[in-house]
Amino acid sequence: QGLLSILRKLKSAPDQEVRILLLGLDNAGKTTLLKQLASEDISHITPTQGFNIKSVQSQGFKLNVWDIGGQRKIRPYWRNYFENTDVLIYVIDSADRKRFEETGQELAELLDEEKLSGVPVLIFANKQDLLTAAPASEIAEGLNLHTIRDRIWQIQSCSALTGEGVQDGMNWVCKNVTAKKK
Repeated sequence: QGLLSILRKLKSAPDQEVRILLLGLDNAGKTTLLKQLASEDISHITPTQGFNIKSVQSQGFKLNVWDIGGQRKIRPYWRNYFENTDVLIYVIDSADRKRFEETGQELAELLDEEKLSGVPVLIFANKQDLLTAAPASEIAEGLNLHTIRDRIWQIQSCSALTGEGVQDGMNWVCKNVTAKKK
């Protein structure tokens, strides 16, 4: 079967469900990103205690996005959501350089998780609208992303606030979920 016929099949099943896990440290912008994807108001966002789940339609996919709080006390519970994850989206606050080491450790631990083995990962280098934001290339270098060999990955500059770069990241997700699902 050619890729085209597989894509046609996926398109003909318009509500193919995709489970996306949205993780990152607290205050990275996960909930803002989720609301941006769902075209919801982002003017009043409070820290996530527990989790948010939203279903978003994109390119013939029904994306079920699980946004789990990133506070240190909540992170041990992340593993309860790993089962059946199709794509991991990891959000980094590009302007919070003091926490790059911490966010890098959390990401490395996620990539070592057996239940997330081989799961494609999109890293959103968020808050690019801030002057102090590190560029995605610098973050990729600092987190040694080039050493990831057991899965496909992408780092995408974005601003959850303005929406810039968010759709590019989601296009990558849809493209790579298609590849994984076949």
